Amino acid sequence: VTFADPPFNLKKKYGTYMDEKETDDYLSWCRQWIMEMVRITKPSGSIFVHNIPKWLTFYTSFLNEAADFRHWIAWDAPTAPMGKTLQPSHYGILFYAKNQQENKFYEIRYPHKRCRKCGYLLKDYGGKKKILHPFGPLVSDVWSDIHRIRHNKHRDPHPCQLPIHLLERLILMSTDEGDIILDPFMGTGTTAVAAARLGRKVIGIDLDPQYVEITQRKLEQESANSKIGDIWVSFHRGEIITIADKDWEPLKSHFVIPEDMRRIDFEKIKTGSAVIATTPQTLQLHLEIEEEACDCY
Repeated sequence: VTFADPPFNLKKKYGTYMDEKETDDYLSWCRQWIMEMVRITKPSGSIFVHNIPKWLTFYTSFLNEAADFRHWIAWDAPTAPMGKTLQPSHYGILFYAKNQQENKFYEIRYPHKRCRKCGYLLKDYGGKKKILHPFGPLVSDVWSDIHRIRHNKHRDPHPCQLPIHLLERLILMSTDEGDIILDPFMGTGTTAVAAARLGRKVIGIDLDPQYVEITQRKLEQESANSKIGDIWVSFHRGEIITIADKDWEPLKSHFVIPEDMRRIDFEKIKTGSAVIATTPQTLQLHLEIEEEACDCY
């Protein structure tokens, strides 16, 4: 897999690099590294490119020459109103296959959405409750459950740091243990950390020595441990946020699952106020609920 999160040409300073090119120069440069990404990706591999929609519309024209379009993934990233335009509220990730017929791809799932107050499933799960998947729905091309890193205490000194669990989702969707991921704009190592936690290999490139040093320090503290049993999963703040659908059968023995899925709202309550239904028995993952009136059900 190759993944790129290049500078957005928005006049931001990336360490030693000033992100300020003329539009034609920027697009010419982008075309060069995009074509090189496609060239080095294996026939079964995927190409992911992250940017704002403005530039992705140009990137598609480059990628369409040499790869097969699969998806435009939108993930939640609200920004401040800019005036005389719709408020930007997402970043995009272009998902291309080097070869559609050989492309390695796994369907993935995320947890059911629950009310923060009462813990019940929100009504937007769709379909009939008795046939709900115990863990959660298949992921679509709109990812509203992953958000920007908003607080400085969680950020590195980098203008466009991505959440680790965003990269973990892409990795679980497109790779196997031991596969190689290339990131030509490594920054402070988000892709490298995600790959290390999930037992993948990574090649990272960055111009800035400070960013390389930060990445190396992070990797010294990481290990391939993002697992339940022998199955790779993605965690965020102690909760499982992504699993591969193919892994559900070996995973489900670790979960508390109501015999009748229509009781998923009622059988989730254990002692105190912890919501733990469909949560691994071996992990203390829970959602604290408040004693507060709620009209979500």
